[in-house]
Amino acid sequence: MSNLKTNYLGLELKNPNIVGACSLTSDIQHVKKMEEAGAAAVVYKSLFEEQIQLENLELEQSLSAYDERHAEMLRLFPGLDHAGPEEFLHDLSKAVKSVSIPVIASLNAVYDETWPQWAARLEETGVAGIELNFYQAVTSFEDTAKEIVDKRVEIIAEVKKHVKIPVVAKLSPYYTNPLHVVKKMDASNASGFVLFNRLFQPDIDIEKVAHVYPYNFSNPDDHRLSLRYIGLLYGNIKGDLCAANGISDSADVIRMILAGANSTQIVSSLYKNGISYIAEILAGIEDWMDRQNYKSIDEFRGKLSHKMLKDPFAYKRAQYVDILMKSDKILKDLPIL
Repeated sequence: MSNLKTNYLGLELKNPNIVGACSLTSDIQHVKKMEEAGAAAVVYKSLFEEQIQLENLELEQSLSAYDERHAEMLRLFPGLDHAGPEEFLHDLSKAVKSVSIPVIASLNAVYDETWPQWAARLEETGVAGIELNFYQAVTSFEDTAKEIVDKRVEIIAEVKKHVKIPVVAKLSPYYTNPLHVVKKMDASNASGFVLFNRLFQPDIDIEKVAHVYPYNFSNPDDHRLSLRYIGLLYGNIKGDLCAANGISDSADVIRMILAGANSTQIVSSLYKNGISYIAEILAGIEDWMDRQNYKSIDEFRGKLSHKMLKDPFAYKRAQYVDILMKSDKILKDLPIL
């Protein structure tokens, strides 16, 4: 029988399948079903700073309503400071205790000083690691690429000072040079990298003449961008690599491991096929390993990474070169007028 164990963030996982942060992972019953189906770990739904700020504002408004009527009570409790989304932290702690597989927290803050503050609070829940979800759309015309990257690197370094558990950077592919970004974050001792997060973009309803915010699931081909960068990064950084976005089936998981990933994250495929689909993915990996005579994940991890290949075009200009050299064959069946 194939051994699917893999090491990610210093954690020995029973297989490479991690359920990524989503609404499903905020439900303890769903998390239990994920463990039963074979998930190696889950990333709990992200804590967004907007959520923290909203609760703080609501509490401040509630307290201010009593300023005049209960002044003596306020003197008894000077400087009362709301601790934030306590219900979220409580539920996360319950999720950690409800399963035997690792539960990883996910944090998306806004202000530099709140990243380490809330990372420390999340660590208190007993999570196995913290994923810093750098999900932020750039809207400023003044911020330079260097300033944006330097801030992210500083955040990682500061969070590392405040927690003892592994710290992972979940990145978007929209940096000027993602390879350089990962290299700099790796130098700041990030424990690993999740490539890539999925930025939900606004759309416009032309009939209502209004913005709409559709929930778009990933598509099967979305995994290719993650595959390319993981293939280029493997063997060149200290941190571990986790592939996300467009991981649809067992073949995608295998592809990512061949490129050099330690693990993969699945989300959209569970919404489309149900939580039990995890078992089907694992069965597909085992079947492939048996047919290829692999006994363990480590035997083929990184086998098709850039570092292990002699073909200089595989992760660079292969598609363009292929089209140039074989254009007649590739295009002959297309309905070109």
